[in-house]
Amino acid sequence: MFETAELDEKVSKADYRRLEPELRSELVAAQKALAASPLSLVVLIGGVEGAGKTEFANRLLGWLDARGIEVYAGEGPTEDERARPAFWRFWRLLPPKGKCAVLLTSWYTTPIIDRVFKRTKRGRFDRELARITAFEKMLSSEGVVVVKLWMHLSEKNQKRRFKELEADPDTSWRVTARDWRFHGRYDRFRQVCEQALMQTNPANAPWHIIGAADRRFRDLTGARLVLEALRARLHGISAAKPGRDGQPRATHNGKDLIGALDLTLRLPDDAYKDLLETLQGRLGRLTRKLRERGRSLTLVFEGTDAAGKGGAIRRLTEAMDARLYRVQSVAAPTDEERAHPYLWRFWRHLPGAGRATIFDRSWYGRVLVERVEGFASPEEWQRAYGEINAFEEQLGEAGNIVLKFWLAISPQEQLKRFKDREVTPYKQYKITPDDWRNRKKWTAYRKAACEMIELTGLERAPWTLIEAEDKNWARIKILETVVAALRRELR
Repeated sequence: MFETAELDEKVSKADYRRLEPELRSELVAAQKALAASPLSLVVLIGGVEGAGKTEFANRLLGWLDARGIEVYAGEGPTEDERARPAFWRFWRLLPPKGKCAVLLTSWYTTPIIDRVFKRTKRGRFDRELARITAFEKMLSSEGVVVVKLWMHLSEKNQKRRFKELEADPDTSWRVTARDWRFHGRYDRFRQVCEQALMQTNPANAPWHIIGAADRRFRDLTGARLVLEALRARLHGISAAKPGRDGQPRATHNGKDLIGALDLTLRLPDDAYKDLLETLQGRLGRLTRKLRERGRSLTLVFEGTDAAGKGGAIRRLTEAMDARLYRVQSVAAPTDEERAHPYLWRFWRHLPGAGRATIFDRSWYGRVLVERVEGFASPEEWQRAYGEINAFEEQLGEAGNIVLKFWLAISPQEQLKRFKDREVTPYKQYKITPDDWRNRKKWTAYRKAACEMIELTGLERAPWTLIEAEDKNWARIKILETVVAALRRELR
């Protein structure tokens, strides 16, 4: 794979001086077009130590308008980042539409190093690479132009580069003991990197391997590749828009998951009060154990309008330390949120170790309201099932306890509650024209909800369907579910 990059191609000073001005002009023009487009640009600069990755990043910033670019070069995850899923820090770095991010440390860094030093086995490495491929596919579908550059040096040239840098007092600091330790495992790095690049080389985000022995060749080639990838998307060569990629579908005979619920279930007030006090006491004690166990909690509430999500959430938060939880109410995305890939606004609110986030509405809006109301295209909401499942799998692997609730009521009960809200002053803020409009699409929302539950009910992030016609019954069932899950996970 790296043989061609070891041919040590060169560019003369004269050719460099001749080619540089035109290339810079074309890059600035493409960046200007990017700023006016619905696209964003992410440039990943990977490769061997000593290949000049930082030098190339500096060159790129010098040739472009640096005001539209952010550069990330973190060595490793911070304490705050370690408290969340591994991809959390990269989601936070994604640029908005019209902007660019250059990553010298990326989602490839840790998996490759861990595999080189045998901290992970081949099976896990393959799974991580598959996750990366899916992530980049999602980014491309969301309008992110992903350009992946691999700067390569042969073992001989790497050693020569290190010695050259060490011999100059002004650059000796750039060669560390870690660099030499990695050089000592050059063959192992080469083997693992070949595997990584071969398994993460789709058409929407291919790798470009650049020989870095000659700095002028490296810089011109890398910049041209960025320019070509950006131009291709700007000129309308868009990423493929996949469907559901063979998502399994359950077969049913006239019934659905929500229709099978028994909405006549009731809980008397006396029993409700006793159970509420007991369960809230248990919940308060269990949530304080989250930090002790290094775990976090994410609760997702979805359901028909007026099904009682807010009341159920209040019965949970009454029992919890206000310093340890956050309720995130999800409405229409802001301009900032619309400028990023869809899941960005949810990744940024994930709880750290010892904390909980309760989502009143969530990422499932993509396959519910956005689907039914036409705010998302069929391609967007169909691929969202797989993207959501991948997102929740990462939460579970990072120790986040994920529980999802769908609160169901009948159309008759919804109408009753809507009318009650209209005549009760302190409830009037809860009823809007959108609620009445959505009610007319009851069947479409019901169909979308059933399909959503069917396709996103993961073992690590299960759906619990709540018979919410009686508020007492619904609130106690939710509390019981949360308490039982915390007991199971924190024992």
